[in-house]
Amino acid sequence: MRTRAQYIERLGKMNRNLYCNGEKIDRLDERHEGAINVMGLTFDAAWDPASRDLCTATSHITGETINRFNHIHQNTEDLHKKQDMTRYLCNKVGQCIQRCMGIDAANAIHAVSYEAQKSPQAKTAYHDNWLKWLKRFQTEDLVACCAQTDVKGERLKRPSEQTDPDMYVHVVEERSDGIIVRGSKVHISEASIADEILVVPTRALKKGEEAYAVCFAVPGDYEGVKQIVHFHNARKRDHFQRGIEYGYTDSYVIFDDCFVPWERVFLCGETLHGSVAALLFALFHRHSYSGCKPAMLDFVIGLAALAAEINGIEKTPHVRKMLAELIMTGELGYAAGYTASALGKPEVYMPGVGFVPYGPGSYIPNSIYANVGRCLTGEAVFHEQEILCNIAGGLPATFPYEKDLINPETKGLLEKYLKRNPNIPIEEQIKFWLTFIDFGLSGSAGSMMYGAYHGGGSPIMEQIAITSQYDIEAKKDIVRAIAGMKPRQKK
Repeated sequence: MRTRAQYIERLGKMNRNLYCNGEKIDRLDERHEGAINVMGLTFDAAWDPASRDLCTATSHITGETINRFNHIHQNTEDLHKKQDMTRYLCNKVGQCIQRCMGIDAANAIHAVSYEAQKSPQAKTAYHDNWLKWLKRFQTEDLVACCAQTDVKGERLKRPSEQTDPDMYVHVVEERSDGIIVRGSKVHISEASIADEILVVPTRALKKGEEAYAVCFAVPGDYEGVKQIVHFHNARKRDHFQRGIEYGYTDSYVIFDDCFVPWERVFLCGETLHGSVAALLFALFHRHSYSGCKPAMLDFVIGLAALAAEINGIEKTPHVRKMLAELIMTGELGYAAGYTASALGKPEVYMPGVGFVPYGPGSYIPNSIYANVGRCLTGEAVFHEQEILCNIAGGLPATFPYEKDLINPETKGLLEKYLKRNPNIPIEEQIKFWLTFIDFGLSGSAGSMMYGAYHGGGSPIMEQIAITSQYDIEAKKDIVRAIAGMKPRQKK
């Protein structure tokens, strides 16, 4: 396993293929500091005796101890630990821990490549290729991001119907030594500080869309790949320092006639398995949300409770009601994810068929509960901000700038008029409100909320998954029996 320092050292040696605001930048650009600090925690935790058991696993390939973010789930305990690890680490920063995309994509491709290799029409040894990549991924403790979301162009048209076929990443040429791909994956979290980019389809595919059914991996600084980076950092502070400088990034990852050798291709043309790859990454990622979103609720609950205490309203009935609502949302999301872990099996849901065995025996979380947990917590993000606004009042919106808080001419006056709870030192109150503003009113706060709402699939996508996979007919049968109606004629 690597250390934080080794991870950063490797970033510094990567090729420069990042662009931001008209400049070509490297991975140790100061704007990456917050994101690297957060990612660094995933390395620190694997070495820390207090979290080592939670944040490491035993590789089913080598038998060696590896970072759990590089592990393939072998049983329900692995699913439970992934969820708990995510919540534990997100509580260190009050936001996304950034590394779950790699583990979620890896688990999806592990199953898909195994099934696709069985096909007589398989264009390469998909799963064998995958296992070689996975072994390196684990032994070198690499960071991977997942590039799933396509540009999608004309949103009501399928990939094969687009005026411009590049609106979905696709294979433009197959050669004896590999494939050429073109297109762009967008909103790709932490691609700019990842060692590897795992690519999976974004949606279900049909006959005639074989070119879009592709899974592969390339280094983050690979030739033919350009990244347009967007930084999401809180305002720098000079005096009232945070406990951790955090931030995150996302990229438009553009594949500009990018050559991918066959040994890095894990699916190419199998539309059925391409559809499952899209479904499985979303499922694993929604399961990760049942760790990170409850952790975000932990942070929101702390913000709401401290704001109420500082304002002196913590014992009022309306505040208790709002806190209870936040607690219920977070813990119901966690409980749904925990149940998804407990009911996990080496099975996937096939429309019109039901759950069927899929993959080499690695465990997949229960789809209904993973989607329920993600939908419950995803839909709540803007209401959470409403609750925080309600409890805090207008103070955060007009809070003084940091330099006014330390200017000798204004410092004393501001401390006098900002102070609310006489039992809490004013400097502590100031630190709290600055953190509250970071979370709810800063330039990065809006993008964070959009990400929390849409990441892993917008709530409508979870609702579609839930209603299409849930056995609603069985519930009708309950009513028929109680009402004395005739039993359903089963097909």
